[in-house]
Amino acid sequence: MELTVEGGRIQGATTDGVTAYLGIPYAGTPIGYDAPKPVVGWDGVRAATTLGPTAPQPPYDPPFDGLLANPITAGDEFLNVNVWTPGGEGLPVMVWFHGGAFRNGSNAAPGYDGSAFARDGVVLVGVNYRLGVQGFAVLPDAPSNRGILDQLAALRWVRDNIAAFGGDPGQVTIFGQSAGGMSVATLVSIPAAKGLFHRAIVQSGSAEVTALDSDLALVSAEVAKRLGVEATAAGFSSVETARLIDAQRRVSTEMRAAPDPARWCVTTIKGGGGIMPVFPVIDGELIHEQPLAAIKAGAAADVELMTGTTRDEFNFFSVPSGLAAGITAEMLPPLLARAGLDPALARKHTGTPGEIFTAIMTDHVFTRPTIRLAEAQQAAGGTAYVYEFTWESPLEGLGSCHAIELPFVFDTLATATSPLFGSEPPQELADQVHKAWVDFAKTGSPGWSPYEPTTRAVQVF
Repeated sequence: MELTVEGGRIQGATTDGVTAYLGIPYAGTPIGYDAPKPVVGWDGVRAATTLGPTAPQPPYDPPFDGLLANPITAGDEFLNVNVWTPGGEGLPVMVWFHGGAFRNGSNAAPGYDGSAFARDGVVLVGVNYRLGVQGFAVLPDAPSNRGILDQLAALRWVRDNIAAFGGDPGQVTIFGQSAGGMSVATLVSIPAAKGLFHRAIVQSGSAEVTALDSDLALVSAEVAKRLGVEATAAGFSSVETARLIDAQRRVSTEMRAAPDPARWCVTTIKGGGGIMPVFPVIDGELIHEQPLAAIKAGAAADVELMTGTTRDEFNFFSVPSGLAAGITAEMLPPLLARAGLDPALARKHTGTPGEIFTAIMTDHVFTRPTIRLAEAQQAAGGTAYVYEFTWESPLEGLGSCHAIELPFVFDTLATATSPLFGSEPPQELADQVHKAWVDFAKTGSPGWSPYEPTTRAVQVF
């Protein structure tokens, strides 16, 4: 099926009543570290039947490479979207922002196939955006938050082009998980995104993950030092992408292993939970304050919001890596202090030192920020719905860990190959979860009561 979008004609492929258009440019090829440029047109009909390039990035480190699919495809046109549609007109639209700690991930992961959403009457759009240093390094001769600028460019593309796919630009829901959820929380809080969407879902994210630009500049400087160049857009542009990614990876690994506030900056360590070396910054131009503060002040009061977590989020980071098993009682207090937490919190939990650390970090990095987000939205006069996902992975010790809800949301259990889900994940649970996301996109209600300080309604899946 052919249609016309910004740039020219495209042709997709139809299977079982759903047409997929893959790898469509929503912006031009990134030039250096500039803001995203307009799409460059093409002649004739462009085949949109294969997945496009992905943003430059390293592979996941072991053992996470065996748990998360992360296809990496080289190519200049990585600022692209995938669109799945059943055809028609006036359909609700959902725009997906992937996770991956702002340094990994893409719209090409098989679990993000949007066919089930299209089957159920929603036009699904999956977005790529710049990652790592290229997307988020703070540089004196480049705009900050380039990855968020890319996301805004994609949303403007949706506004201007989605009607051609049968979508209603006046009924757009943005959603994302992990770094994608943090992106969504950021987008709902900034003036530049106003009017580009109407509903939002934050999965295992936070509205509190922002750094001061001066702090994140220290990380940029450390990467530049490893490369022997100035910490500028010109300096980074003089280096081959492979070298840049390698230096970024080495700094990220060292930062996670030894998150020294004196060296790496306090707000980055606290905001990222020690997991992420780069993420959005308060630059005074695009982002003026922490997203949670803006939401408290009413920035998202006109946006219907859903937010939630998995019950055992931090297990994903501490169990497969062996971190939890290696924590002793003596190590626990300094580990908590290094995360900016009171070591006395450990007395409120039972279990091994590793289990206690993981439970506290789940609460600190995921659960409490999610509740604070819902409370801020409600207090500002907006609507918020809260969920908790509790189905447990069959892998020992992981429980209901970070990222485990994803194939349930997308209804892609039939093609999920990660050992996270075992051989018989419950399709009936996917039916329930997926329907809630679809219902929210269509009606603004996922099927349970909004969060209120008195009732504190939380839907448990």
